[in-house]
Amino acid sequence: MPEGFYRLCEWIVPPMVAMQGTKFTFEGLENIPASGGAILAQNHTSYLDWLPPLFAVRERGRRAYFMIKAEMADVKAVNYVINHARLIPVDRRAGHDAFDVAVQRLREGELIGMHPEATISRSFELREFRTGAARMALEARVPLIPLIVWGAHRIWPKDHPKKVFRNKVPITVAVGRPLPPTGTPEQLNAQLREAMKAMLYRVQEEYPHPPGEYWVPQRLGGSAPTQDDSRALRLAELQERAKRYGTDGVTRPGQRRSGLH
Repeated sequence: MPEGFYRLCEWIVPPMVAMQGTKFTFEGLENIPASGGAILAQNHTSYLDWLPPLFAVRERGRRAYFMIKAEMADVKAVNYVINHARLIPVDRRAGHDAFDVAVQRLREGELIGMHPEATISRSFELREFRTGAARMALEARVPLIPLIVWGAHRIWPKDHPKKVFRNKVPITVAVGRPLPPTGTPEQLNAQLREAMKAMLYRVQEEYPHPPGEYWVPQRLGGSAPTQDDSRALRLAELQERAKRYGTDGVTRPGQRRSGLH
C-alpha cells in the first residue's frame, strides 16, 4: 500500500505544482547519494518545506520519508498520509520509538528527512538546532546531508495567509556536501549548522528580496520578526498550549518528557 500511494502522489503532485507556476531551482543534486541511507537535514520556514526536497530526490531517482510531529496525526487527512506514505511520527518529548524506527530504516538504505530546528522559524533565520539528526546519523552510521529550501515560506508560512493558487513563486533547493558520521553529537551538530548557515546565506544572495516584505528576514531589509522576537512568540505559543492542555506546551497530555531532542 505505501508503494502504491507514493506512486500515485508521484503521478498527481508534479502536474498540480506545475499548474501553480511554481519554479524549482536545484543545486548540488549530486550530493544526494544514488543508493544507501542518509539523513536530509533541512531548514524549517513553512508548512510546505517537505515538498521541495521530494522533488529534489526524485531528480536522483530516489524517495525520501519525513519525520513529522505526532500531533499532526490528529488531522484525519494528515493521519491518512502518515499511514500510507511511511512517514515517521515523532512525539517530541517521547521520541525514542521514532528514533529507533528511523535508525533502522536508515540502516536499510532509506533517505530520511527531518528538521534540526524542530519547529518553524518565524524570523526565517536558522533557529537553535536540536541534536536528534546528529545522534541519528552517528547511531545509524550514515551521512548527514545539509539541505536548504528557500521560497516555500512565501506560499504557506506561519502567521500569514497561504498563497497556493497560481503563486508563481520561485523555490531554491540547495543540497550540501554530506557530513560523515564522526565525532560527538554536539560536534556533528555544530558542523551541520555551520554548513547550513553558509548555504542559506549563499542561496539568499541569489534570490530577489523586495524591501519590507513579511517573508524577507530583517537582515535583508524585510519586515519578518527578529530572532529575539521569534523566540518570544514561540515562548508565548508554548505558554498558551501549557495553559490549555496542562503540560509544558510541547508534551502532549499523557506523554513522557524525554526523546529525540
